[in-house]
Amino acid sequence: MAKEKVVLAYSGGLDTSVIMKWLQENYDYDVIAVCCNAGQKEDFAAIEKKALESGACKAITLDIREEFITDYIWPTLKADAKYEQYLLGTSMARPLMGKKLVEICQQEGAYYIAHGCTGKGNDQVRFESAIKALDPSIKIIAPWRFWDFQSREELIAYAKEHGVPINQTEAKIYSRDENIWHISHEGGELENPWNEHYDSIHVLSVPIEKAPDEPTYVEIDFENGIPVGINGEKKSPIDLLTELNALGSANGVGTIDIVENRLVGMKSRGVYETPGGTILYAAHAGLEELILDRDTTHYKDIVSHKLAELLYNGLWFTPLREAISAFIDKTQENVTGTVKMKLYKGHAIPVAKKSPYSLYNEEFATFSADEVYNQSDAEGFINLWSLPLKIRAIQMETAKGDVKEHAGLEKKVLKASEFVE
Repeated sequence: MAKEKVVLAYSGGLDTSVIMKWLQENYDYDVIAVCCNAGQKEDFAAIEKKALESGACKAITLDIREEFITDYIWPTLKADAKYEQYLLGTSMARPLMGKKLVEICQQEGAYYIAHGCTGKGNDQVRFESAIKALDPSIKIIAPWRFWDFQSREELIAYAKEHGVPINQTEAKIYSRDENIWHISHEGGELENPWNEHYDSIHVLSVPIEKAPDEPTYVEIDFENGIPVGINGEKKSPIDLLTELNALGSANGVGTIDIVENRLVGMKSRGVYETPGGTILYAAHAGLEELILDRDTTHYKDIVSHKLAELLYNGLWFTPLREAISAFIDKTQENVTGTVKMKLYKGHAIPVAKKSPYSLYNEEFATFSADEVYNQSDAEGFINLWSLPLKIRAIQMETAKGDVKEHAGLEKKVLKASEFVE
């Protein structure tokens, strides 16, 4: 009989390299290694070769970069969604990767998906929620939740003992996740929040002390909330984000060092580098200031926070996320224009912006005379706006027996009907 198949989410890193060998020792399955190219700087041919040499029956690399940007990053950017400063780089990628793993399972006739997420992290929830939403018949193998290893140091020792090639050492033991949007760093000296992270941790961006002493300016064009060009030149999604990553990296933009609240209930510390994404978030927010009305802006803030929570918690494939995205799309119909960004020593500042749909009008906003706004009208507006406050104050005075004259009003317990009359 043919062996059952398991699809392994494979990166060629420490965890999945060990899992490949461990699956062979503990399960009599054919292992299909699937690596998703989300923009991480890797030699994918070498990863496939390593997987096959490590015992995989098949090695598949999927280029998901453009789908990642257009179907996950842009919708999140349009919402200005962020989770506790974090721009959701890993959170956005995991549901798409889960979707691709399900597709490979269905194509290959596999009934199992294995992944290297730890039992303490968020990624296990993100992967498995996506898988269960898309094909609940698939079973999950998550070795970190039940094997005997308790630390990455033990994984390194196992890899050395079994001849598994790895890059990690006990001196440099960061757990990293990289894609075209960001790179995250966890572990090592970061586990003690009293330790300042080393400059050597940086992969995408220079430390701010090493950024140029002169600012860099860049203009970003948006259509319906989506970035489409740089300095007046149309760009594909991959080229646009790649170029902004380079500009942000050179100017030390987008590095944060935070302690966040994980979904599973504990706090964790991470360093995130998101150079191009940080520029885009600042530019998009700056453009929205011109275009969205007050009520839409304020309500969108609430919705954006909820979307960030859904993403962080692995709930991309849900009716609520789809409904929120539909609302966000409506708010972006007129978010078209250009923003000039100033990049300087870690800062990304929108310094100029224009849009054919701008609600800002110099004639209306000026302190000089205009034909639209009669300043004397403000008195009646203020009287009506502050009426509930005035009523409350009079009622409080009456309750205390503090008798005063209030514009001819008799001193008694006032009823709302009397004000209506």
